[in-house]
Amino acid sequence: MRRRSATEFGAPLPREFYDRPVLRVAREVLGRLLVFEGPAEHVVGRVVEVEAYRGARDPASHAYRGETPRNAVMFGPPGHAYIYFTYGMHHCLNLVTEPPGRPSAVLVRALEPVAGIPLMRRRRGDVPLERLMRGPGCITRALGLTRAHNGLDLVTGPLWLSDLPAPPEPFPIARSPRIGLRQGLEFRWRFFWSGHPCVSGGSFAPRAAEAPARQGGRSTVPG
Repeated sequence: MRRRSATEFGAPLPREFYDRPVLRVAREVLGRLLVFEGPAEHVVGRVVEVEAYRGARDPASHAYRGETPRNAVMFGPPGHAYIYFTYGMHHCLNLVTEPPGRPSAVLVRALEPVAGIPLMRRRRGDVPLERLMRGPGCITRALGLTRAHNGLDLVTGPLWLSDLPAPPEPFPIARSPRIGLRQGLEFRWRFFWSGHPCVSGGSFAPRAAEAPARQGGRSTVPG
């Protein structure tokens, strides 16, 4: 399918970006713009924190025990949005990766607001700028995403990651265990810009030694 025309926020990344190991995609999502084209305006944030989930190999993944109506999008082709409802109050946005039948996804945990900020504030209330999109539930509220958007194609829109290069990293990329889990705590599959004010998790920060070395502007942590 033909890709969308470029805008001031770039164009959607191709399917091939998502059709790769989830840990690699998770690291390379950092710094990218996430764009949602609403009926009136674009709402845009820069990704500063994510978590990776690896399906049948990951006891913390929704796909660990197999396919269900709820998680079916994870088992399909890469480059789609998996949006679920949790705790009776929050929607969470995930980016499906890897080939069909290998259910893996990247949970988007925090964004830095870039465009559409007045609309975000109407949806989120009078909160500080750095908290508008801090945490998975805050992201979906600020963007206006619900379960009705589950399965959206990230390659054709209206929700997509931009192909514009991520900026030179103003914060070191760090990794840690994922937040709020009871299983899979041994896996350090949370990736984030350490020290960025929009990152969630509060005092749950890595030691300096946990920040991976970088070469040529990319993380060199093995995936």
